[in-house]
This record gives sequence, structure tokens and C-alpha cells, in this order.
Amino acid sequence: MGSAEKGGVISVTQISGAVPGFGPEKIPETIGKSTVNRHELSWFAVHTRPRHEKKVDRILQEKGIETFLPLFQDIRQWSDRQRVVQVPLFPGYVFTRIVETADACVSVLRTAGVIDFVGMRGKGVAIPDEQIEGVQAILEGGIFFAPYPFLREGQRVRVRGGSLDGLQGILLAKNGDQSLVVSVDLIQRSVAIRIAGYRVESI
Repeated sequence: MGSAEKGGVISVTQISGAVPGFGPEKIPETIGKSTVNRHELSWFAVHTRPRHEKKVDRILQEKGIETFLPLFQDIRQWSDRQRVVQVPLFPGYVFTRIVETADACVSVLRTAGVIDFVGMRGKGVAIPDEQIEGVQAILEGGIFFAPYPFLREGQRVRVRGGSLDGLQGILLAKNGDQSLVVSVDLIQRSVAIRIAGYRVESI
């Protein structure tokens, strides 16, 4: 993805389109976040059409649906110049936090650019909060990070102290540097950060 270590930003967001398998019942245009208990909300991954992540994110937000679209800065080379652009950290995916009800799912699915939830068709599979919070902590911490091939095995550790206190991931050594790989299992995507100077403990 070009220059990987450029820092990142977060964006929070929501969507419209025909949904197979659902009746013509009226779906609320806005799923109000203030009317539900936060403990009832779960994170889900939404698969989008290519290069539709930002559009989906914006429309979902306009519907009042909470979203998370992790972005990072990349340098793109044109014939005569370079330009720094913000691109999705996980291309093809937007995260949305909703109550797991038919109305909420249909409201997300009926969004231009949305293909489906990741997991069960039309419903998806909830993502553990700590995996989304781990990615958010990296972005909010203002530290260097990079997309990383998805890892399933390795020593799992927890960072202690500093801005990343409590962050969990897989510890590995790369060119003599210690790195922490944070993964979102459902979409099989990971992000790596350098943790030199941080204290870690095994889980």
C-alpha cells in the first residue's frame, strides 16, 4: 500500500438499496442511538463495493448509524507530482455499531455501495469490542502503524503503561524490532505497530 508508516485518522459513520429476503415493511430512516442501551450495541463489518468505503460511511452517518472507517495517509505518485491521500486501512470494509435487530440490519443493507454484512448473510457476525477498540487506540495514539498480513497464531500479549495501556495483540520480532500485530479476526485483517519502549506482558 505504498508508504505504510504515515500515521492515521479515524472516522465514525452509516446507508440504502434493495435487500433480498426481507419484506416490504417500512424501515425507519434513522436508527437513533440515544434510544438504546449502549450495552445492546455490537460492532459488525460491512462489505462494500470497491472504492465505496467513504461513501457508505457518510450515508450511514447521515442515517444516524454509528460507524468506524479506519483511514491512513498514503503517498500516491502521479506523473508530475506526489499527493498525500487518506485511504481505507482495510479496503472494502466499514464497521458499524448497531443493535442486532431486523430493522437495524435492513437499514444498513439498504445503503448504496453496501454488498452485505460479513458473516451470516443479511445479519453478519458480531466483532468483539476489544478488537475494534484496539484499532481505534492505534489510530488515536498518533503512532506509526502499517497494514499487516493477517496472523492467527503467535504469542498474545498486553501492553502495560503509556498511551496504549491495555492494548492486546500478537507479539513478533521483525528486523530486530518488536512489533505488535492487532487483528480483526472476522475480516482477517491486521495492523502492526512498533512497541519499542513499551512494557508488555503475556496473556
